[in-house]
Amino acid sequence: MENLLKKLLKLPWLTFVITIVISAGLFYLMKQNSRMETDLDKYMPQDHPAFVYSDKAEDWFDINDGIIVAIENQNGIYNSETLDTLKQLTKSLQKLDEIEKADVTSLYTADNIVGDDVGMDVKRFFKRVPKSEEKIEALQQNVKSNEMVYGRLVSKNEKVTIIVAEIKDDIFSQEFYNEILELTASFETDNIKIHVAGRPIVEGTMALLGPADMKRMVPIVLLVIALVLFVMLRSIKSTILTMAVVFFSTLWAFGAMALFNVPIYAVSTMIPVMLIAIGVADGIHLYSHLQLFLQKKPNATKKEASVDMIKNMWKPVVMTSITTAVGFVSLLTSEVYPIKYFGIFTALGVLAAMVFSLTLIPAGIMIFGLPKVKKIKKENIEQQGFAHRFAATIIKRRSISIIATALIIVASVIGLQKVWINSSFLDKFEKDSDIVLTDKFINQNFGGTTQLNLILDAGNNKNAFKKPEVLKLVNKMQNKIENDLQIVGNSFSLTDYITRMNKVMNADKEEFNVIPETNEMVAQYLLLYEMSGDPENLNKVVDYDYQKINVTFQLKSDNSKAINSTIDIIETFEDDFKKHGIVAKYAGSGYKGLVFSDLILEGQILSLILSLIIVVILLSIMFKNIKIGLIGAVPIIITALISFGTMGFLNIPLSTTTALLSSIAVGIGIDYAVHFIEQYKKNALETGNIILTAKKTMAHSGRAILFNAVVVIAGFMVLLFSVFPPNRALGALVSLNMFTSFIGTLTVMLVILYSGNLYFKKQ
Repeated sequence: MENLLKKLLKLPWLTFVITIVISAGLFYLMKQNSRMETDLDKYMPQDHPAFVYSDKAEDWFDINDGIIVAIENQNGIYNSETLDTLKQLTKSLQKLDEIEKADVTSLYTADNIVGDDVGMDVKRFFKRVPKSEEKIEALQQNVKSNEMVYGRLVSKNEKVTIIVAEIKDDIFSQEFYNEILELTASFETDNIKIHVAGRPIVEGTMALLGPADMKRMVPIVLLVIALVLFVMLRSIKSTILTMAVVFFSTLWAFGAMALFNVPIYAVSTMIPVMLIAIGVADGIHLYSHLQLFLQKKPNATKKEASVDMIKNMWKPVVMTSITTAVGFVSLLTSEVYPIKYFGIFTALGVLAAMVFSLTLIPAGIMIFGLPKVKKIKKENIEQQGFAHRFAATIIKRRSISIIATALIIVASVIGLQKVWINSSFLDKFEKDSDIVLTDKFINQNFGGTTQLNLILDAGNNKNAFKKPEVLKLVNKMQNKIENDLQIVGNSFSLTDYITRMNKVMNADKEEFNVIPETNEMVAQYLLLYEMSGDPENLNKVVDYDYQKINVTFQLKSDNSKAINSTIDIIETFEDDFKKHGIVAKYAGSGYKGLVFSDLILEGQILSLILSLIIVVILLSIMFKNIKIGLIGAVPIIITALISFGTMGFLNIPLSTTTALLSSIAVGIGIDYAVHFIEQYKKNALETGNIILTAKKTMAHSGRAILFNAVVVIAGFMVLLFSVFPPNRALGALVSLNMFTSFIGTLTVMLVILYSGNLYFKKQ
């Protein structure tokens, strides 16, 4: 490879032309094929057993996520203006091509089960908007006496009513999202305020903010990195060439995504920031070596300097790029698509940055000339300076480094045990953002915007869910969950229909708001409902043969803690259900989110273990010594522990964003170790003196590692300006990673290399 790179020095312009032509082609592909993935279900592996079953259950019971439109009037909803708005907005939503008419539920479309002289009747609450006070008051009383509607479609303070418009997963688009927002906003008046929430709205908002965030962040990170590079390299030419490397590598990463028709996920928007911060590392090490070479040989020609730079630096640059790519490729162990694709294409960008660093930078030097370097006396370079004193101090007081490291590890392990996983998509937004505040408003007034669907399956036992003892058990479970968990607003199932029918058939007496005692009575009520109302309404809660039912729990939070707390209580009833031959399974977006979070954790653990194993093997092969492989892994293991310990102490959860931490910790942190060990080995063979080796290594690689760490930290700190809190958390954690990796390499690893007496005979 060294010979190939030297040959390219003879054709510097050709290197740039080829790079620009290919990049132009990839940019065209990006313009044509790039798309943002808005369906959060597409973030998950569709062949996972939990998702396969959930999809089947969604078909059985027509389970879909809904857009929730809340109509608020602080003067109360029981007036002609608000009721007319409810009616007109309901009808407008029903007319949209993306929404089935029957899938829009509101007080205007809901059925009211009532008793009459001849039995049972099912009728609308109102068809025409009531005008007189008597009719409005009658409507108010009908709603208040119906537990299936009161508190579900109308808030208990009677100031808010909602419309739920269910849509299929493949229907939602950015255009539809905008259409919904424009439509609902057109109904607002001085008295009436419209709030829009629901999972599809979360998807649309994320799809809108993600690219906007990337467009805002990329210029900032480019400016910050360029300024820091200029301050460190003291050369406009060097800064421009290094920035060209990260520009082309980022373009190639996104071009490859477009080439393979891979969509852009919310987390993908961080790839440019990641590659800009990481991609400059190779350039920093190349120019750092070049500066030291020119300080020693100020009269060297640009070709001599370029050849020396390639000769001495191509191996560590290739090694660090491969190990960094391994850190990201290890994310392939994750079953979560955004994380998997993030790993693949970030690794591709890292390798592209390696190629461009080894080709464009030497070519640029040959075309534009060498950077100016301040002359420094040779004795000051090799024998004096802060780097030498620092190395000597670390070796002299190595016991302090060991004790401090041990204490940090213990503290980190304690913090590690506090780490939790968060499946919430709402937590990706600011707490004071419109979408979070709207969700909070609806949760305060209604059961909740998040659904957990419990599927109770009696196998081949027909009519199992017509038995009173089974229905009573279901009802008991619903009541316990609603009473024990404040996070659960309400639940809904076949039992709600049965208890409502039993009550209205017994003169609306509250003592009859229970499950009937006999199979015959249950069967009779169901027959009456089918004759009086729309039997298709039951399709959402029970199958045709009454072998399966769908129990829907509405939760006021979509994070995994809320969903797990509900499932914990459900599991206490599993033995009782098994006595009736019934098994409990789960479906819907809420449960998928929970499985999603479990997959994040599994992928995180596998990714970290796999990347560490591969890195140790690669380092062992590169340096032909298993001890070196193990020593090189020490700083990144400590860094990973500190990162997760910090997350635990600061209550920062694992999410699709922060789950990237392990690969970044390994991928970037190992660079410092590789450069340091390579230089240590070279100096050891040249000097034969262990103390002088440590000092010279610190002066050469320590300096470059410091520059590298400062630039990467500056790049990732830009994420603190992201609109997404998890991105800000990741930026802070990665910056902490880089700092601890940097410190660990220059202290702990130096102590281990010194104490191990590697590359030296016993002295």
